[in-house]
Amino acid sequence: MYDYDLLVVGAGHAGCEAAYAASIMGLRTCLITINLESIAQMSCNPAIGGIAKGNLVREIDALGGLMGRIADETGIQFRLLNRSRGGAVQAPRAQCDKAAYRRTMKKWMENTPGLTLYQAIVRDLLVRRGKTCGVRTVDDNEIYAKAVILTPGTFLNGMIHIGLNSYSAGRANEPASQDLSRSLKKLTFNLYRLKTGTPMRLHRKSIDWKRFQIQSGDPSPVPFSFRTRKKLYNQAECYLGHTNENTHVLIRGGLSQSPLYSGKITGTGTRYCPSIEDKVVKFPHRDRHQFFLEPEGLETEEIYVNGLSSSLPLEIQRAVLDSIPGLEQSVIMRPAYGIEYDAVSPDQLKPTLETRILSNLYLAGQINGTSGYEEAAAQGLIAGINAALKINRRKPFILGREEAYAGVLIDDLISKNIEEPYRLFTSRAEYRLQLRIDNADRRLIKYGTRFGLIGKADHTRYLEKQDRIRRVMAFLTEETLLLPESRERLSLKEWLKKPGFSYDRILSTHTPPLDLTEEETRHIESEIKYEGYIKRQEKEISQLRKTASQKIPADLDFSRVSGLTKEMAEKMTKLQPRTLGEANKTPGITPAALVNLHLHIKLKLNRPSR
Repeated sequence: MYDYDLLVVGAGHAGCEAAYAASIMGLRTCLITINLESIAQMSCNPAIGGIAKGNLVREIDALGGLMGRIADETGIQFRLLNRSRGGAVQAPRAQCDKAAYRRTMKKWMENTPGLTLYQAIVRDLLVRRGKTCGVRTVDDNEIYAKAVILTPGTFLNGMIHIGLNSYSAGRANEPASQDLSRSLKKLTFNLYRLKTGTPMRLHRKSIDWKRFQIQSGDPSPVPFSFRTRKKLYNQAECYLGHTNENTHVLIRGGLSQSPLYSGKITGTGTRYCPSIEDKVVKFPHRDRHQFFLEPEGLETEEIYVNGLSSSLPLEIQRAVLDSIPGLEQSVIMRPAYGIEYDAVSPDQLKPTLETRILSNLYLAGQINGTSGYEEAAAQGLIAGINAALKINRRKPFILGREEAYAGVLIDDLISKNIEEPYRLFTSRAEYRLQLRIDNADRRLIKYGTRFGLIGKADHTRYLEKQDRIRRVMAFLTEETLLLPESRERLSLKEWLKKPGFSYDRILSTHTPPLDLTEEETRHIESEIKYEGYIKRQEKEISQLRKTASQKIPADLDFSRVSGLTKEMAEKMTKLQPRTLGEANKTPGITPAALVNLHLHIKLKLNRPSR
């Protein structure tokens, strides 16, 4: 007798999305968490989105998930990154009210039909005949279910480091889940250690704000969710600051007390969100590093110092702040710390995020080696959907790399040897020109509707939007324009393809059949301007797939391959892949880098010998 259809262990961003999706799809679901007041806690930066991450949030929303809606509801500053550049690299980012985000998500969880919240610490997985059938808590309570999704975040055997002082915790002042880690090892899962960190929090009134450069939100905020109807407003400012050479001298002098450089921390840290001591050591030529002062919320005085993540001792953290003009009198409310935790090698997962070792066990979030709220939420949503599909004996849901960044994320996790916390970038996607924020609904809403996660009213609004776009596209194709500086009469669509021409400019002499929103006009511009590039990109990728057996010359100097980063060139030199297919399995290789390598080899082979 099962108590529930599904158990979700951990109520972070992955767990909440998984539990919500499964419940809406009809499963009797129980969401188990160590502390009900910490649901969807933003342990690191209280912000959602960013390059590629914002794309993921849009995809989560198009599939029927929650992150975008809650970010819109609790956001206090909104920015569309790369607004002046092409649509393929634009992405929304919102500074959120940390407490409001947590409260809002908890309210959603409490009001989701079929979903039960339960506060407990899980100790073991229950297994029968190779299938996961429930969990055992530390008070020996056994809860049975048809499937389990684990989303423990950094709690799996977590260890916090501040200088050379360490203590067991999954987050500051919250207990780690050590028994569950031992349980996974006993079940023959391959675990490895990762490390991340967070910066100090300062008291707002102790900062000399005049010494920092203001970073305002956009005048017309762009929402994350296609379902957001209300107008968004900026309610807070962020500020930009920089370290200096005095700061760096202090950090270098304190490295012997850093757990990162003394050998006390053995886990691999995040390459793309390094600690300040990592930045100083790895980039000695830089005389300063930027950081941002960002509010934790509207009803708190805490300021997050984005860019000063550290595991240095508190006294050195204090000295570092004293070296920065404007922070000399700042009051530390919470010290910065590093945290080590266990992760499961993601090559032990199926594309559905079900484990290969145990049937009916799914993993999502940082346990799979990823970093970031957005990557976790996307995995949680996919895991929740697939658990519901399997229990209801329906076909699994697997997104292709050409369909979504979420597809790229999961494919990278299960097919590449992840050695460090994984972060999504646009460069990881070979189809990135098609995986834009403006067309996420067109790519994915059909799935959200199929699974019952997108309601009828929202789907109807989507169809109305697509009809408006089709009508304007037909207008742009049919109407022509002869500009005074040109002898060519071209369609408005052809003019829009040209550099320097915007939607507003070509319509200065024409009246479209109906008005579009700013979001819709950006979509039309991207579709038209990228049309030729997308066709060319698809052809290149198709050819690349056919040439996986292409041999790499033994004498190839990878450092001379244009577009190959120094890090990737070093990895290639060390591993010496013999074919492009082998090169594609190099940890961290991006599709763009693979294309550059392929083109370099073609040029080398076709170059006449001297």
